[in-house]
Amino acid sequence: MIKLKHIIFLFVVAIFFTNCAKRGTITGGPKDTIAPKIVGSLPENFSTNFKGSEIKINFNELIKVKDITKQLIISPPLKKQPIIVPQGSASKFISIKLLDTLQDNTTYSFNFGQSISDNNENNPYSQFKYVFSTGNYIDSLTVVGKIKDAFNQKPDNFVSVLLYDAKTFTDSTVYKETPLYVTNTLDSLKLFSLENLKEGSYQIIALKDKSGNNKFDPKSDKIGFLNDPITLPTSTAYELELFAEKPIFKAFKPTQESNNKLFMGYEGNPKNLKVSAKKGNKNIPIKMAKFPEKDKDSVQLFFPKMELDSLEILVENETYSKSFTSKLKSLKESDSLKIANKTQGTLSFRDVFTLSSNTPIKAIDNSKITLRNKDSIAVNFTSSYDDFNQEISFDFKKEEEQKYTLDILPEAFTDFYDTKNDSLQFVANTKLISDYGNLKVNLSGVKRYPVILELLDDNGAVFYNKIANNKETLMIFETIEPKQYTLRVIYDDNSNGFWDTGDYLAKKQAEEIIYYPKKIDVRANWDVEQDFGLE
Repeated sequence: MIKLKHIIFLFVVAIFFTNCAKRGTITGGPKDTIAPKIVGSLPENFSTNFKGSEIKINFNELIKVKDITKQLIISPPLKKQPIIVPQGSASKFISIKLLDTLQDNTTYSFNFGQSISDNNENNPYSQFKYVFSTGNYIDSLTVVGKIKDAFNQKPDNFVSVLLYDAKTFTDSTVYKETPLYVTNTLDSLKLFSLENLKEGSYQIIALKDKSGNNKFDPKSDKIGFLNDPITLPTSTAYELELFAEKPIFKAFKPTQESNNKLFMGYEGNPKNLKVSAKKGNKNIPIKMAKFPEKDKDSVQLFFPKMELDSLEILVENETYSKSFTSKLKSLKESDSLKIANKTQGTLSFRDVFTLSSNTPIKAIDNSKITLRNKDSIAVNFTSSYDDFNQEISFDFKKEEEQKYTLDILPEAFTDFYDTKNDSLQFVANTKLISDYGNLKVNLSGVKRYPVILELLDDNGAVFYNKIANNKETLMIFETIEPKQYTLRVIYDDNSNGFWDTGDYLAKKQAEEIIYYPKKIDVRANWDVEQDFGLE
């Protein structure tokens, strides 16, 4: 009986304390926001007279190493990449096994960037650097600076900055040899710092190095350089401007696409491109036009419909000259004349009514073309044809809220193959002038002329541009689309009307570009005036 009472008493007490306990959810405590810490390394960081082949770095908690191939910067670069463990799995240490023979009396640095973080919360150990010397002391000199893009407003991420011995540096060095020192801006910086350097004279180069081999490949990489060497020690902050070289012009063998057309690819600048054709000693008329797809480095070559088994194509561009023999075969399809409305709907007051043709046009008969407004009143116009772009343009005085109808009778257009059009009709509409905005830009501090002022949209496409000559400072853009624009000024040093990139071997920098730092908001029925200082 006493035992039973004792059990009942314990049961009641348990229920009492259970009911009185504070209710709630179990938590893991405050979130860990502290990065892992190094508790030791072997050899110690900043050791001298290093002779080993393995480095071990110990941490106070489990860590992960990720993106090591992109984040780790070893300077001077090693020919054989070391073996680093762990990668992807958690550990309290990092082991670095060196596979290269190290240079004597040289300071090496291993910058891990953002690759090290704790295992649970991914708190990064940012920019951890392990340094050692194979000599008696650690080199301590530094070079700092920033990266700029010659064309784009923002520079690329992961830009490499390289130092070469100025005494042995030649123009071909960047193509063939790895640098003495290297660093990288990684994924969030435009500033760079090269540290633990020896005193001396160096050539400094910046690369957007797509292959990651610390060598310049003009077909894929951007490059920035200073014309003169730098000397250490220095307190100067250097600016390196990256540009992509335009390759030397080169044409590729044309391929047949239809019974009357070839496609020809090229690389480089096609501005002065000329193409001619022969069959034996007989000249064959040929028409060249741009490839219909944007950003495609190709042209269309139209040749007559005639009995041809092959064509000799001669391609010339300034000093470039090359001939190709294209064997022709009978294909089912031929290009036939098609006219389309490129204006497609709304016609702005700044533009012309434009049609496109898929075959070259050789004649336009304006007497068979009528342009009328919405009241069926005829409107005077002039027409023109752009051979390369295959565009037919109609220019006339435009009025507000009009509907313009272009009636084209049969045989108004005759193409390269003497094909004539059927009856066609195209329509374009105008809006109110108050649906557009006006922008006045006051330039100041212009160092030289001519300059090109461009208005860009959010995607970097050029919507409008003007060229200023002879000390002109006021640039007016009337009836432009309401939107936010970025302003860009180009110093057009060779007066060719567009921006020119640089040339490393010619030691030519890209033409200078200056961006206005803020977007300009142009709204409908607004007059916006903006000062743009180029100092």
